[in-house]
Amino acid sequence: MNHWIIAPVVLPALLAPFIVLAARYHIGIQRAVSVTGVLMLIGIAAGLALQVSDGSILLYQLGDWAAPFGIVLVGDRLSTVMVLLTAVLALFVLLYAIGSGWDNRGWHFHALFQFQLMGIMGAFLTGDLFNLFVFFEVLLIASYGLMIHAGGNARLRAGVQYVLFNLIGSTLFLFALGSIYAETGTLNMADLANRVTMIAPEDTVGIRVAAVLLLLVFAIKAAVVPLHFWLPSSYAEAPGPVAALFAIMTKVGAYAIIRVYTMVFPPDLEVTAGLHTLWLLPAALVSLAVGMIGVLAAKRLDRLVAFSVIGSMGMVMVSISLFTPAGIAAALYYIVHSTLAGAALFLISDLVRTGRANLSLTAQPPIAGTTLTAALFFVGAIAMAGLPPLSGFLGKLLVLDAAYGSGLMVWIWAIVLGSSLICIVGFARAGSILFWKAHSIEPPEDADAMMRPSPLSYVAVGGLVSLLVAHTVFAGQVHAYTTTMAGQLFAPQPYLSTVVGTPGKMSKPTKEDN
Repeated sequence: MNHWIIAPVVLPALLAPFIVLAARYHIGIQRAVSVTGVLMLIGIAAGLALQVSDGSILLYQLGDWAAPFGIVLVGDRLSTVMVLLTAVLALFVLLYAIGSGWDNRGWHFHALFQFQLMGIMGAFLTGDLFNLFVFFEVLLIASYGLMIHAGGNARLRAGVQYVLFNLIGSTLFLFALGSIYAETGTLNMADLANRVTMIAPEDTVGIRVAAVLLLLVFAIKAAVVPLHFWLPSSYAEAPGPVAALFAIMTKVGAYAIIRVYTMVFPPDLEVTAGLHTLWLLPAALVSLAVGMIGVLAAKRLDRLVAFSVIGSMGMVMVSISLFTPAGIAAALYYIVHSTLAGAALFLISDLVRTGRANLSLTAQPPIAGTTLTAALFFVGAIAMAGLPPLSGFLGKLLVLDAAYGSGLMVWIWAIVLGSSLICIVGFARAGSILFWKAHSIEPPEDADAMMRPSPLSYVAVGGLVSLLVAHTVFAGQVHAYTTTMAGQLFAPQPYLSTVVGTPGKMSKPTKEDN
């Protein structure tokens, strides 16, 4: 049994109470502990990802209770890559929060940050649906605290809206879990995958209802239209570094759909036949269109970035809803890209906020550090809009290629290309207003005293942009690995045999499984 796999959950779970109890009034100690913890998370996540890169499945049984009776954590290529992506993102977000001083504008930022990481890591590593629900609730509690960090009526209203929508999702999740347990007697995903196939055709009503409810829950988390209403205000009103960290949270919903609907309810399963294409694909296409139209219509920079996140999730869900190895591989490549690009744009939006009276897309005097901020915005906009040469362009090509030959290929191609054009116009309009038209306005007399973003803030944003460049340069290797991940997802027998087979063993698939 591999004990390292529980470390990404336990480490932040221990650091958070330590920060509250031992360093509550010492922001310097909080920062040091938090950064050290995230660096350790990166090292652990990289080690786990390397360990499973050959196709091994890592298993941890809490209390040495075997599945399906005990709680298990499972690490494969997909889950460890998502853990590593979260840890790397957390480092740059944390550096920005420290550099900008956001972490010192309210109570318990670093403790909540660590609890948030605990929930995200647990959601990616858990091997059963009930504990996925538990980690979703940890996410909800910690994210609400982070969202209202530093206070304000607008932020409080957005936080309440966010909580209400997610509580609806939690309620639906409980209904789905109850239905699944009533039908199968288990909530362990590996055991569930075996038992669902044994349900008689005449007894599938209950499990079909549960599958639909689960899809609705995960669609709420992924902000798929028409379940996206909570995201624009919530992300726009959240502090910049918090919104940047939230860029990975919508991916938790996408991850859950990939995991559950390739292993438990695969496309070829008669029980849930048609569920993927009849509902998920049209909703994904509408999400893509609505998100990019929102980019064009937005009157504030923060809402523009929030709508671009909805659009990017629509792109991810279009690729996922194909439920082919090529589609999942393209989606996984685009998940990494959209997470980095969305986080970078939220931080850039906060850089603009630093030197401006507000984020309204109206011509105002130039901001402090406008040249470097404008350059970063230009790169982030190119990435999110999917223009060459950055990874957004390559990701969209992969999605279009995966959709080639599908029944809705014409619709997919038309909406992807059309929404990309709309996104380009929206970001070009915002950039010209913020940075070009500003030079036609006389700066105020106290322009020299304007607040300038700290060097550490620029380092954090530059780090995310550098990762986008690296994601482009090594696109061939990354896509080859995501293709391997997709192959493992569609051949889950090693995963199933490891979790519900011989306890504590690691299973290495054959070349055919890979």
